[in-house]
Amino acid sequence: MKNKNFAKLSINNKTYNLPIYKASEGNDVIDIAKLFAESGHFTYDPGFTSTASCQSKITYIDGDKGILRYRGYDIEELAKNSDFIEVTNLLIYGDLPNKKQLSKYYKLISNHTMVHEQLLKFFNGFRRDAHPMAMMVGVMGALSSFYQDSLDINDPHQRMTASRRIIAKASSIGAMAYKYSIGQPFVQPNNKLSYSENFLNMCFSVPAEEYKISKVIANAMDVIFILHADHEQNASTSTVRLAGSSGANPFACIAAGVASLWGPAHGGANQAALEMLKTIGHKKNISKYIKKAKDKNDTFRLMGFGHRVYKNYDPRAKILKQTCKKVLNHIGIKNDPVLEVAIELEKIALKDKYFIDKKLYPNVDFYSGIILRAIGFPPEMFTVIFAIARSAGWTAHWHEMIEDPVQKIGRPRQLYSGNKKTKYGVRRSTKNTR
Repeated sequence: MKNKNFAKLSINNKTYNLPIYKASEGNDVIDIAKLFAESGHFTYDPGFTSTASCQSKITYIDGDKGILRYRGYDIEELAKNSDFIEVTNLLIYGDLPNKKQLSKYYKLISNHTMVHEQLLKFFNGFRRDAHPMAMMVGVMGALSSFYQDSLDINDPHQRMTASRRIIAKASSIGAMAYKYSIGQPFVQPNNKLSYSENFLNMCFSVPAEEYKISKVIANAMDVIFILHADHEQNASTSTVRLAGSSGANPFACIAAGVASLWGPAHGGANQAALEMLKTIGHKKNISKYIKKAKDKNDTFRLMGFGHRVYKNYDPRAKILKQTCKKVLNHIGIKNDPVLEVAIELEKIALKDKYFIDKKLYPNVDFYSGIILRAIGFPPEMFTVIFAIARSAGWTAHWHEMIEDPVQKIGRPRQLYSGNKKTKYGVRRSTKNTR
């Protein structure tokens, strides 16, 4: 970071010079690290929406232009030409591998797809109706008790080993959570298969019948994994970084990320979008529900439109729209009512002044739920699949954070608005019941 300019901030007739750091692309930042020490004031930024918590070289987003890049590569090119493991390698190492490097990386990841046999007993401790994400959080965190040879965050070799284990075992744990939830036996990983093929096989094969892996479906899973692999400093990635800043082991950090992703406003949005399309039910009902969405007094909300960052068409949604058509045509669903509602709703929304003025464009959640449902996954698995994909971005950010020389333990400040010092014995009336 190099600063050539300064921002001037005046507080009580005193001026403070704050360095401005130039971004390689996108928004520059004002360094306020020494503001408290010099002025005695903190800044107030709920949700940290105007605060850069770190310096990163991994992902770039331009929300106004609808741009998403991993390490400088446009997401459209990666989705078209790469698979998930190549993109994972890109995120962690910083550049696309050559054929020899990629072949080696495939083997390094596949060497860790199996989970410790004793870990299987963890699943028996969950209720049969437990949410798969509950299992994902618990088992991911439990890995630290089984793989104690990769917990030293100061050892680069152990850090890389832990990362490979997390990425490889994320799909195994996710598939096991699915199998446990539907009462079927676990399926061991098959290292002859690609990452996506292996995941599908672990989820849908059974001992009584061979599962034929479709290239179209496997490619669709790869696209979904790639598009969800990273997305800058979102809630779950920030959670991983914040947990990691304390020196916590990598498995605990990723488990914290899984827990954050579980929130309906984050990883559960694609499930909410699918439920909304099912609620609308038919194309003839769309106008009625659009009116409801525009009514501030109505509780109905159109899910899958708009994004915290994108103020243009989400580039991931464009890719998934085409992928969705391929999947439905492949499996023979030509007149899917949910897809028909989705396409018609998109057409109307893109022409409606209300949506245009508010820049409410379809986002990645709009189509991903439809694809996953068509493949055969229940809504409860949508966020698990998101977590499997995001394991790549989380580990990349965790590595970057550990290697950052200016990294400090996360310690956000607050604007205190509670009671001042009160003597013991003084009782205040309260509206809260006890």
